[in-house]
Amino acid sequence: VAYNAVLQEQSMGIHYNKGAELLDFVKNKEDFSMVGGFFKPLTKPGLGVEIDEAKVIEFSKNAPDWRNPLWRHEDNSVAFGN
Repeated sequence: VAYNAVLQEQSMGIHYNKGAELLDFVKNKEDFSMVGGFFKPLTKPGLGVEIDEAKVIEFSKNAPDWRNPLWRHEDNSVAFGN
Protein backbone atom coordinates (compact mmCIF):
# COMPACT_ATOMS: atom_id res chain seq x y z
CA VAL A 1 0.00 0.00 0.00
CA ALA A 2 1.33 3.44 -0.92
CA TYR A 3 -0.31 5.72 1.63
CA ASN A 4 1.24 8.80 0.04
CA ALA A 5 0.57 7.97 -3.64
CA VAL A 6 -1.33 11.20 -4.23
CA LEU A 7 -0.35 13.87 -1.75
CA GLN A 8 0.19 17.59 -1.82
CA GLU A 9 1.39 18.55 1.61
CA GLN A 10 1.10 21.82 3.44
CA SER A 11 1.97 21.96 7.09
CA MET A 12 0.47 25.24 8.30
CA GLY A 13 -0.68 24.84 11.89
CA ILE A 14 0.84 21.38 12.38
CA HIS A 15 2.18 20.67 15.87
CA TYR A 16 5.88 20.47 15.11
CA ASN A 17 6.10 23.84 13.34
CA LYS A 18 4.80 26.10 16.12
CA GLY A 19 6.68 29.40 15.91
CA ALA A 20 8.59 28.39 12.78
CA GLU A 21 6.13 27.73 10.00
CA LEU A 22 5.48 29.39 6.65
CA LEU A 23 3.22 32.16 7.91
CA ASP A 24 5.70 33.14 10.61
CA PHE A 25 8.19 34.27 7.95
CA VAL A 26 6.06 35.93 5.26
CA LYS A 27 4.65 39.44 5.13
CA ASN A 28 1.62 38.60 2.96
CA LYS A 29 -0.05 36.07 5.29
CA GLU A 30 -3.53 36.90 3.94
CA ASP A 31 -2.52 35.53 0.52
CA PHE A 32 -2.16 32.04 2.00
CA SER A 33 -5.74 31.52 3.12
CA MET A 34 -7.44 28.33 2.02
CA VAL A 35 -10.76 28.43 0.17
CA GLY A 36 -12.64 25.14 -0.12
CA GLY A 37 -9.51 23.17 0.77
CA PHE A 38 -7.35 24.93 -1.83
CA PHE A 39 -4.97 27.87 -1.93
CA LYS A 40 -5.88 30.61 -4.36
CA PRO A 41 -3.15 31.38 -6.93
CA LEU A 42 -0.73 34.00 -5.67
CA THR A 43 -0.90 37.27 -7.58
CA LYS A 44 2.24 39.13 -6.53
CA PRO A 45 5.37 39.22 -8.76
CA GLY A 46 7.67 36.20 -8.96
CA LEU A 47 6.49 33.32 -6.79
CA GLY A 48 4.13 35.67 -4.96
CA VAL A 49 5.77 35.27 -1.57
CA GLU A 50 6.90 38.33 0.39
CA ILE A 51 9.59 37.10 2.80
CA ASP A 52 10.07 38.89 6.13
CA GLU A 53 13.85 38.79 5.85
CA ALA A 54 14.46 40.48 9.21
CA LYS A 55 12.45 37.76 10.96
CA VAL A 56 14.26 34.99 9.07
CA ILE A 57 17.64 36.43 10.05
CA GLU A 58 16.60 36.83 13.69
CA PHE A 59 15.21 33.28 13.89
CA SER A 60 18.30 31.79 12.24
CA LYS A 61 20.50 33.03 15.09
CA ASN A 62 19.01 30.35 17.37
CA ALA A 63 17.65 27.85 14.86
CA PRO A 64 16.89 24.44 16.38
CA ASP A 65 18.79 21.36 15.25
CA TRP A 66 15.52 19.74 14.21
CA ARG A 67 15.23 16.30 12.63
CA ASN A 68 12.19 15.03 10.78
CA PRO A 69 10.42 12.30 12.77
CA LEU A 70 10.07 8.98 10.98
CA TRP A 71 6.54 7.72 11.55
CA ARG A 72 5.58 4.17 10.60
CA HIS A 73 2.38 2.18 10.25
CA GLU A 74 1.88 -1.15 12.05
CA ASP A 75 3.23 -2.96 8.97
CA ASN A 76 6.42 -0.82 9.22
CA SER A 77 5.67 1.18 6.04
CA VAL A 78 6.56 4.86 6.27
CA ALA A 79 3.54 6.91 7.35
CA PHE A 80 4.61 10.37 6.08
CA GLY A 81 2.67 12.04 8.89
CA ASN A 82 -0.79 10.68 8.09
